[in-house]
Amino acid sequence: MGKKKNIVLEKLLVTGYAAEGKSLAKHEGKVIFIEQAVPGDLVTVRLTRNKKDWAEGHVLSFDEYSAERIEPFCPHFGICGGCQWQMLPYAKQLEYKQDQVWQSLKRIGKMELPPMKPIIGATQTTGYRNKLEYTFSNRRYLLRSELQDPAISAMQDAAGFHARGIFDKVVDVDTCFLQEEPTNLIRKEVKRWGIENGISFYDILRHEGFLRTMQVRLCRTGELMVNLVVGYADEMLLNQLMAHLMERFPAITTLLYTINGKMNDSLHGLNPVIYYGNGYVIEKLEEFSFKIGPKSFFQTNTAQAERLYQVTRDFAGLSGNETLYDLYCGTGSIGIFLSKLAGRVIGIELVPEAIADAKENAALNRVAHADFFTGDVTEICKDSFFSAQGRPDVIITDPPRAGMTPELVGKLLEIGAEKIVYVSCNPATQARDLQLLSEKYTISAIQPVDMFPHTQHIENVTGLFLKH
Repeated sequence: MGKKKNIVLEKLLVTGYAAEGKSLAKHEGKVIFIEQAVPGDLVTVRLTRNKKDWAEGHVLSFDEYSAERIEPFCPHFGICGGCQWQMLPYAKQLEYKQDQVWQSLKRIGKMELPPMKPIIGATQTTGYRNKLEYTFSNRRYLLRSELQDPAISAMQDAAGFHARGIFDKVVDVDTCFLQEEPTNLIRKEVKRWGIENGISFYDILRHEGFLRTMQVRLCRTGELMVNLVVGYADEMLLNQLMAHLMERFPAITTLLYTINGKMNDSLHGLNPVIYYGNGYVIEKLEEFSFKIGPKSFFQTNTAQAERLYQVTRDFAGLSGNETLYDLYCGTGSIGIFLSKLAGRVIGIELVPEAIADAKENAALNRVAHADFFTGDVTEICKDSFFSAQGRPDVIITDPPRAGMTPELVGKLLEIGAEKIVYVSCNPATQARDLQLLSEKYTISAIQPVDMFPHTQHIENVTGLFLKH
């Protein structure tokens, strides 16, 4: 195919899915990775990267649509940065996710694998998120059809989500189907109130404006937390808007505001202020209660988090006496969920605020045999620590997308716990780590869980036994 630029390949048949939601086709023995196509599509593609064995491209035209396609249910599909797979029936999404896990473990892990259990799909494929974050912006993302219309300007106040890959404009969302009401009603009311009262929406290029972002957290307990983030302090404005929201939405159980004058939207280093309620909500997994504040991490699909933790508990195979180490324990949810079957629970996490939450959650659930420590696992897990806390019989590890560090994998091999349960949100980095662990461990079970219908994200739980 040569190295020259602007290569267009016509009528490529998309034959399968690869990782990260890309689909793939083959041309003259080379694999072509393509975005926003599905297996069965016939597409004309312009290459954006061209290497010796593979290339990446984007679709110029669909010459024929796949018979697998269905009509997306959301009018914003393909525009906002959210759901990528709404054009696939849910059963097909699960099939491709299952295959993605298997291919990652086989190709990257190159280990002896037991049969993989069928993926656990979600019973609820819309309204499943307990948390959403909306952005207010003075620039609206224009649709392709609107670009040619001189009467339509991008300089409009909008409330919704960033368009994929575009940081300075926001897709003005009418209805997002990922979270149950009153999420859309609250967002639309803040937008309407802001426009009607001449309140400035945030300008991310100039870093000025009042209305900035808003988090809405809705729990299965019925508790509802709203945190409105504004660009600067204005007590009168804030009081007016907060009072208005409380009057319009009596379902809100805790209402906060946060003043963010930083260059980025993260809440790190900021102090949310409680306007009404406790400043937190309570969520339940089985009979366990978890206190979630505006800065707490908690799995965003409650029902599937419960399934994920049940699988983790099954794979851990606890009998009641074991010392269980929960690495990357976050707010302690996995360790607490497994606590009834463990003799001792030790949670380790880098983020001090998460450890503070974990201690509160243990107290809330009367789990007296759990202790939580802030720091890096490789630095904490020394002989002196084991002498004081006990060596782990079972280790749960639930790292971020990047997987575990080589140092931590080395530490796990050195510790030599009888069982490891590896919970992963990225099968590729999980496969890499499992390959390293295979020096001393055998994979006993593999269970994918779909936490995020209509996206390409997939969680996978793997059980490991120490070789003897």
